[in-house]
Amino acid sequence: MKTMFITGASRGIGRAVAFAAAGRFNIVAVYNKSAEEAESLVAEIKKKGAAAIAVKADVANYAEVLDAYERAVKAFGGVDVVVTAAGIAEQKLFTDITEADWRRMFDVNVTGTRNALAAALPAMISKKRGKLITIASVWGETGASCEVHYSASKAAVIGLTKALAKEVGLSGIEVNCVSPGAVKTDMLAGFSAADLAALAADTPLNRLGTPEDVAAAVMFFAENAAFITGAVLAVNGGFHI
Repeated sequence: MKTMFITGASRGIGRAVAFAAAGRFNIVAVYNKSAEEAESLVAEIKKKGAAAIAVKADVANYAEVLDAYERAVKAFGGVDVVVTAAGIAEQKLFTDITEADWRRMFDVNVTGTRNALAAALPAMISKKRGKLITIASVWGETGASCEVHYSASKAAVIGLTKALAKEVGLSGIEVNCVSPGAVKTDMLAGFSAADLAALAADTPLNRLGTPEDVAAAVMFFAENAAFITGAVLAVNGGFHI
């Protein structure tokens, strides 16, 4: 059975991807601070008769990510699919964003994505196969007021995806991006009920997305996209771009 390495797997989109992939892939659930959630995820997957392990790593730290990847290889023999679901968000006026805020946003969202891909790529290039799936955001495509650093980081993820797809295509590796719209995860926890209602109203399907909506798109790239690379799949309910 193939193996999927998922960063940010303990909660939100990453967790939904892990559940969607369990039984079809061995699951490597990478988490940073949410140990209890990660262990409960693994326990639930194992109850279904599927294989999974939880591995701690701060995605912004390449040494930790590489160690997590090596533990995945030791457990399952290799990694076939990488999903970079780890990410953070913050709402602030641009003039209030500190240097530390900016650096942390890019450390997690951009460098964290790079680290997971870089850990897995050498073996994939050697085998001439593999799938890399990044998670961006509609705000990386449109920009969002009061989320300049978040929008910029997700735009960087989209650029990284497109460029890397061109670089490793000759090695048989597909690199694609899923770009969610407004999805009901912890990232929306700070929004008021009125704000959430407005986001839903601005979405042609008239609802917020779910982590499962995004997971379905990830699984499309993981299982069915044999001749697609460098693509950005918008999972946003028709939100205007």
